[in-house]
Amino acid sequence: MARISGVDLPRRKHIAYALPYIYGIGPKTAHDICKKAGIPVNRRVDELSESDVKAIRDAIEGGYKVEGDLRREIQQNIKRLMDLGCYRGLRHRKGLPVNGQRTHTNARTRKGPRKGIKR
Repeated sequence: MARISGVDLPRRKHIAYALPYIYGIGPKTAHDICKKAGIPVNRRVDELSESDVKAIRDAIEGGYKVEGDLRREIQQNIKRLMDLGCYRGLRHRKGLPVNGQRTHTNARTRKGPRKGIKR
C-alpha cells in the first residue's frame, strides 16, 4: 500500500486516479506528477515499487502544497480577510455565501436549516 502525504492511496486504481485522493492534487496535477516522477499513468498503485513511491513523494514535495500545509494556508487567508473587515471577511464571519450568490431562497448549506416563523 502506498502512503503519500499521510493518505493511503486506493490499491487497485491507476496512479493518475489515486493521487487526487490527496488534498490539493487534482487530475491535471496528478498527471504532471506522474510525468515528473517518470511513472506511466496507467500503472496501478499496488504495482508501484518503493523507488516509484519515493519518486512521487519527491515530485510532490518539490513544488506542491498539499494536505496540512495547504489547509493551514487557506485558513490563514480566511482569517486575514476576517481581521481586515473587508466584505468577504464579513461574509465569512456571518456564515453567508462569499462569492455573490443569491441568499433570499437558497444558501442553505452556509446558513444552516431554516429557522421558521415564531408566533
